Amino acid sequence: MHTAIGYWFGQTKYEDNTTVLMRQNQIYSEAGYGFNRYSDIYARVGISDFDISDIFHSSSATTSANHDDFKDRWNFFGTLGAKGFYPINSIVGVGAFVQGTYYFGKIYDDVAGLENGTPFTAELKLKNLWDVSVGLGLQITVPLGIKLYAGPYGYYSEAVFYPKTIVVGLPFMSGKSKIKSKTNWGGYGGFIIPLGKGFKVNVEGQYSDRFSVGAAITYTY
Repeated sequence: MHTAIGYWFGQTKYEDNTTVLMRQNQIYSEAGYGFNRYSDIYARVGISDFDISDIFHSSSATTSANHDDFKDRWNFFGTLGAKGFYPINSIVGVGAFVQGTYYFGKIYDDVAGLENGTPFTAELKLKNLWDVSVGLGLQITVPLGIKLYAGPYGYYSEAVFYPKTIVVGLPFMSGKSKIKSKTNWGGYGGFIIPLGKGFKVNVEGQYSDRFSVGAAITYTY
């Protein structure tokens, strides 16, 4: 058994008819169970904020909004994942992982502005946001028991925008629209440092159009 607390700063580009960038700060708690030394499953529960660039940027000279970016704070998410590891020898091994996440709750932002000289207020909801990733990696153990790993991964994410009010000139306020991750491949790498007495720290970075990074402290029982 293991438990962990962690933080993740993620950046993902999405596209529909236009491209937007979503940034998230995630704080989570994790619990997992290892079937043997080389495989385990885990679950996470956490909270995340949302900052999506240029959602309310007007494409019309007759429409203007009071801000461009979509912002919402601290909605819950859940993650399920599994990892496996095959040791080639005492130093080198090959690992694999699969992980899926779903975001719960009402994710939304309000916007106000002028449309053809008439004031408006509107709400935009983000629903059914989920992602799945799978990867392979090479791991090397160096002195002091520190583990270094890196490899490629595949990634897919999608969500649906629902505007409460139609606003001409705001692309995501013209009707229901589905956004999908723009890039579905990337690379990741990180290191694991044992701290003693069952504790270890894991730092990891990922790159796929934009750089994401996080860290977690784990206790193994």
